[in-house]
Amino acid sequence: MVDLKCARARMVDLHLARRGITDPRVLDAFRSVPREAFVSEKLKAFAYDDVPLPLSEGQTISQPYIVAYTVQALRLQGEERVLEVGTGSGYAAAILSRLAKEVYTIERIASLAGSARDRLARLGFTNVFVSCGDGSLGWLEHAPYGAIVVSAGGPGVPPALLAQLALEGRLVIPIGPDESSQDLVTITRESEAKVREERLTGVRFVPLIGQQGWLDVSCLTGP
Repeated sequence: MVDLKCARARMVDLHLARRGITDPRVLDAFRSVPREAFVSEKLKAFAYDDVPLPLSEGQTISQPYIVAYTVQALRLQGEERVLEVGTGSGYAAAILSRLAKEVYTIERIASLAGSARDRLARLGFTNVFVSCGDGSLGWLEHAPYGAIVVSAGGPGVPPALLAQLALEGRLVIPIGPDESSQDLVTITRESEAKVREERLTGVRFVPLIGQQGWLDVSCLTGP
């Protein structure tokens, strides 16, 4: 039987800290959130392997290193309101909840949104709020956001997300021409009219489906 607590500590030390994740708050967040609670029973033994794992509806829970790399790029200080696009299982939202004041996360697939909402509540992540809808349009009600992270790859940066980014806020998103060729980029709002873009690394995410992503209305399930 796998000792999951030891496996979690080993994952943080080997796959995060030794690969350039240096923010101590990020490392502590990964030490405190049980990834095994966000995967199916049959995959719990693999929860701390540094690989993506399958969810229902053709979605995945991202590789821990990529989640950590993305979260570290946000440079969270603890008082931010964060928007996450692509809730999935809720694991990344749980990590973010340890690093920010409030996390608003939106998922287009109703079944995933519902299960993530229940799971996060059951585990006591009381500062995470889940909605079902078109994440490419953001969540205007709670904008502006000090940080926005997108867990799906789009053809470009959705204008709606840029509009909801606070001054000096940071947006991290994978963009590229298709699912197999994406760059993870950081967008920093320097003024109302000016943003700065920085390429971080090559990645591969599921597509961002929505009005300002890859437009495929037939894939949208739920209100």
